[in-house]
Parts: sequence; C-alpha cells; structure tokens
Amino acid sequence: MTPSPRPALVTAEAAQRLPRLALILFCAAYLLPGLFGRDPWRGADLTAFGQMLAIAEGRSSWWLPTLGGVPTDAALLPHWLGAAAIVLTQPWLDPALAARLPFAALLALALAGTWYATFHLARSEAAQPLPFAFGGEAAPLDYARAMADAALLALMATLGLLQLGHETTPEIAQLAVVAGLQWVLAAASGSRPRIGVLLLLPALAACGAPTMALVLGAGALGLSLTSRDGEVRALWPWLAAALVLAALAGWPTHSWAWRMATVPAALPLLKLWLWFLWPAWPLALWTLWRWRSHLAERHLALPGLVFGVAFAASLAMGGTDRALMLGLPGLAVLAAFALPTLQRGTAAAVDWFSVCFFTLAAGVIWVMYLAMQTGVPPRPAANIARLAPGFQAQVAWLPLLLALAGSVVWLALVRWRTGRHRAALWKSQVLPAGGVALCWLLLMTLWLPLLDYARSNRPLAQRLARHVPPGACIAVPDASTSLVAALEFHGRHRVDAASHAAQGPCPVLMLVQRGEADSPGVAAARQAGWTEVARERRPTDRFEWTLVFRRAGPVS
Repeated sequence: MTPSPRPALVTAEAAQRLPRLALILFCAAYLLPGLFGRDPWRGADLTAFGQMLAIAEGRSSWWLPTLGGVPTDAALLPHWLGAAAIVLTQPWLDPALAARLPFAALLALALAGTWYATFHLARSEAAQPLPFAFGGEAAPLDYARAMADAALLALMATLGLLQLGHETTPEIAQLAVVAGLQWVLAAASGSRPRIGVLLLLPALAACGAPTMALVLGAGALGLSLTSRDGEVRALWPWLAAALVLAALAGWPTHSWAWRMATVPAALPLLKLWLWFLWPAWPLALWTLWRWRSHLAERHLALPGLVFGVAFAASLAMGGTDRALMLGLPGLAVLAAFALPTLQRGTAAAVDWFSVCFFTLAAGVIWVMYLAMQTGVPPRPAANIARLAPGFQAQVAWLPLLLALAGSVVWLALVRWRTGRHRAALWKSQVLPAGGVALCWLLLMTLWLPLLDYARSNRPLAQRLARHVPPGACIAVPDASTSLVAALEFHGRHRVDAASHAAQGPCPVLMLVQRGEADSPGVAAARQAGWTEVARERRPTDRFEWTLVFRRAGPVS
C-alpha cells in the first residue's frame, strides 16, 4: 500500500526564521514581568515558598520539609533549588525574589526545550514538506528553524501557562524536565540524549512526579523499540535503565504519594480545556486531522505521548490544571505542525481574533488603571473600591513607562504583522504570543499593587500582628499552609500548626472560620479557657475570618 503523501507544503520564503533579537525580546517580555516587586501569592505559590524559606533559615530539615513544625509531602528537589537560592543570595536579595530566580530559569529552560525538540523533530524525513516540481521548496534546516520558532510562540501564547508558569512551585521544575525530556528524545542521536535520559527521568521523579516519569519513560521505550530509525532504537537500554533510576529516585525524595481524586463533571472539565489550552488546541486537532496517515511517525508520536500522559494524569488527579500544564510542550509542538497546512484565510482569522481580543483586553487593563488613579470612569473605580476596600493606588513611574512602552510595541507589532512577512511560517503565532506577553506585562506593572493587595497574605499578617507580641509563639492547629507560611514569612512569628497545638505552650491561638457563626473548633477553644481578643480578615475576603485568642499568663 502506497503511503499517503505528507500534507506540508512550504516555500523557501515561508521558511524564514524569526529574527533572533525579536525572539529574545519576546521571551524576555514573557519571563521578566512578575519576577520582581511582588509577594508570593496565597495558595501553592506561598506554600512552596514558605517551605523553601523554612529550609533556608534552618527551621526545617532539608530532608523533611515542614511548615509550622508539621511535615509536608513536598518533593525535595524543587524546594532545594529555592532554598539554596535563598541561602546563596542572603542578605543581598529579598528571599521571595531569590527563591523565584531559579524557577524563572526553569521556565526559560522549558521554552528552550520546546524550541529544540521541534527543531530536531522537524528535521526528520517524515516531517519534511513535499518537494515542488520545479524547486523553490524550503531547505530542511530553514524549515526546522521556522517550525521551532512557531512552537515556541505557540507555547508562550497558551493561556494556561501564563500564571502557573510564573509561580514558585514544583510544577515549574516538572515542566522544565518534561520539556527537556522531549528535547533529548527528539534529538536521539549521539551520547547527549543518552545522558539526558538517565538524568531527566529520575529528576522528574525527584520533582514530585514519579508516576508520570515511569509512564513517560515506558511510552518512550515503546516508541524506541518500534522505531525504524536505528539511532532511536539504540536508546532503549538507556530508557530502561532510566526507568529503574526513576522508580528508585522517588523514595528518598518523598515523591511517592497518593494523589488520585474523583474526576469532576464533564462541563467544568470542558471549560478548563477550552481556555487553558487555547489557542494551541485547535491547531493541535488540525494537525491530527491533516497528518492522520502519519500519526505513528516520531514528530507526532513523541509530542502526542507527552501531552497524552499529562492529560491522563490531570484526569486521574481530579482534573487539576497543574498536571495538565505539563503537557503544554507537547501540545505546542503538535500545534506547530499544523502551520504548514493552514490556508491563508485561517491564518488571517487567527490574526484578526488576536488583534481584537488582546487590544480589547489591554484597553480594559488601562481603563481600570486610570480608574484606580483618578476615579474616572466612576463605575470601574467603584467596583475596585468594593472588591478591594482600603486599597490606595499610587503612581509608580517605572512600571508606568514599561506599560506604555509595551503598548506601543504591541501597536507596532500589529502594523508589522499586517504589512510585512505575510509568508512566514510562524506568522499566525506572532500576535497571540505578543498579545499574551502584552497583557501579562500590563498586569504585572499597572495592576501589580492591586493584585498584591488582593492575592498576598501580607495585609492579613499585618492586621494579625497588631494583636500578637513580636516573636510570640502562635498555635494554628490544622490551619491552611498559606496562613502558616504568611505568619512565618510576613509576621516573623514562631508557629505551631500541629493538630494538638492548642494544648501546647503557645500563648496565642488563631483559628479560621467561615462566616460570623462560631465553628465547633472555636466553641471548643472557648470551653478550654481561651479568650478571643480580635478577629481579622483579608481586605478582599468577605467571609473568612481569622480569630485571635489569648490565654492567661506571660507571653513567651
């Protein structure tokens, strides 16, 4: 049976690469905003940072991270990176910034890994475009570079990576390792991929994803054994050895844990997939359709394996977006292989949607900023005052200038895209990636004080500190890890978060309740002789209160 012809048709003109300076500026505009001048935000970001800080300050063992004296199930390798960065940069850098630096580097590695994986896969014979009858087709190397540029832009344009990719959490380390693993498997030939496989699969296990490491490794082993390429087949002993190392690496790094959860309803899952994977998922589906006769080829099977494993892990863990994020490098590669098969009208539709959507989004951000500063328009100003009571906006000139510069660059990019380089293979990904970078820049400059006020636990810690003597021990039995981390970092208190902390020596007790009615824990504390002295809440939280209790006797 004659194999179906490859669907890609690419001219030499379309295979021009994105100028390196422009690509570097794209990456910088994506990576740097949010790195400086903000607190760790409550949730996973603050929790992970709190454990890194406890390790760095000697309040927690390097081998058994704790928060408030309570052991956690944190994977060791990512927390070691953050803690080491804090230790090495003290006292010159703020601990929150110091911990964030290695994770920004890991995100950069994820971007680079996606570029190089696409570059190697696009150079394979099965991925090459069809030759023209009279010449003029793209050269293999130029085609591979253009495809790699497109995949990198597609990854940066994906909405799901935007916030999660800029946090200080173990999932960023996992993302970098997955992208690196896809890279070394795509390269295949030489000694470096063999060493990379031996290092990366155990590293993924040590970063908190041992099951995913084993499944990815097993899938890669299957691809290796069935490949027609001799160099790819030669990887199988190294993959088998890496699987054994990954299984062993999970034990000393405390990575093996039961994380299965009930799968949520179909509608919430569908909503998550539609926005989290946008705009890569329509292109990936188009790739699967147009290349449907070639799905067993490595340039489709490998990224399909990466995304498929992450997708299955997300479902098994209750539809979590953090597991789904690990499939984005594979999805970006699949999306890139749709571009050589797109019609001009489809690419134009993507451009117009991107121009309208991101220009409107940037306009909304600017209008809200003006409302914060001037009170005009009055309705947005009233909404901000209602949602963030007590927030006082101040003009910061450097962020304002950066936001203005980013907006001007966006307008220039729109004009450039619609006026020149219409034949470039990556053309339809420039505006989505640029629009995402613009909106992230505006949020992390114009809106950063408001977002910090709303999402940081610093305001709550400052309010609670008014009722607690400096350095006093605080009992917070079974409190959220975000609250414990905030009290230790922002409040610089000694915290006991054990379930029996209320019976311990701490003279101050804090309990969290929803609403005004006393919870059973609060009633039990009153019966045990604790006296309520205050109740505070975050400025942007209407329902959750933190109650402060004192017991008789001197404060230690």
